[in-house]
Amino acid sequence: MNDSGPAPTSAPATCSCCGDALADERRIDVRFGLPDLAFELPDEARRSPGPSALLALDGGGFFVRCLLPVRLTGDTELVLGAWVEVEEETFRHAAEVWDDEAAYPELVVRGRLANAVQPWGEDVLGAEFTGRIADPGELPYLVEGHGEAAARLLGETWDRDYVLARFPHPLPVAVRTDLGDGWSAERTAGFAARFEDGVDHFGARDRSVALTTFQDNEPGRSAEDFLPLLVGETPPVPAGQEHTERLEGGGIRYAFWFTPEDTGRSRHELTAYVVEPDGAAAGLYCSYEEAEQHAWARHVWRSLRRGYGGGAASGA
Repeated sequence: MNDSGPAPTSAPATCSCCGDALADERRIDVRFGLPDLAFELPDEARRSPGPSALLALDGGGFFVRCLLPVRLTGDTELVLGAWVEVEEETFRHAAEVWDDEAAYPELVVRGRLANAVQPWGEDVLGAEFTGRIADPGELPYLVEGHGEAAARLLGETWDRDYVLARFPHPLPVAVRTDLGDGWSAERTAGFAARFEDGVDHFGARDRSVALTTFQDNEPGRSAEDFLPLLVGETPPVPAGQEHTERLEGGGIRYAFWFTPEDTGRSRHELTAYVVEPDGAAAGLYCSYEEAEQHAWARHVWRSLRRGYGGGAASGA
């Protein structure tokens, strides 16, 4: 699930970790801080006529931040605060009317998308859109796409989890995330994500998850025999703090949890695996501060499954 390039940002508004109010789950706002090109130029190349949504880059062009609405499954809308490269004349006109209550609602912006928005990436970078003012208190909305890629982006409904999993910053909704090899797991609302050394990490202030996948290289070995190799040597598990389930066809689910006493701070751990009959397996490690969060850790383990269905960014 790792994606390179400048990271967009958003501010979830009722985070499951800190209790702050989350934004409406039906609308998710994500902001790109700069056009992609800006990261290739020195900071001194950036110029603004005043409004933060207008940016000129010496040797790079002229840009207006606009709102790009994308329809997602689950009756959800993703609104991207993305940059559009425009002609200098459009840029100067926008600067003139930006704070004019009478003239701003008539502003029309036409230009090329200046952020390689994932998961569409290079397919939409440079795609041409027209933006208009839908609300005088907001940025211009991109309401018309010129060309196939732009028209599809605006016109189709996209798989919610496949799209949102590409944004690593905390989101106001839980997102099922592709772990590779056909496995997926739920990333909790308010958790950031990163991919490092072959491991997916989800994290918040007081909780974290690390997930990875495996494949048994010995044909014919049972899931029950493969599981101990995955678990390895562990500290003694207290009575009542492990759970095993047999899956249909010969698979197995196993989890154990305990509270280390040598960390110097309150912390609890859950380690769990799911092993399929064909030797495919996935495991996770959860760390959390409060004992009451054990139910959350088990929920994440329960969400770990094979058969992720969001394998392509295609319309629904």
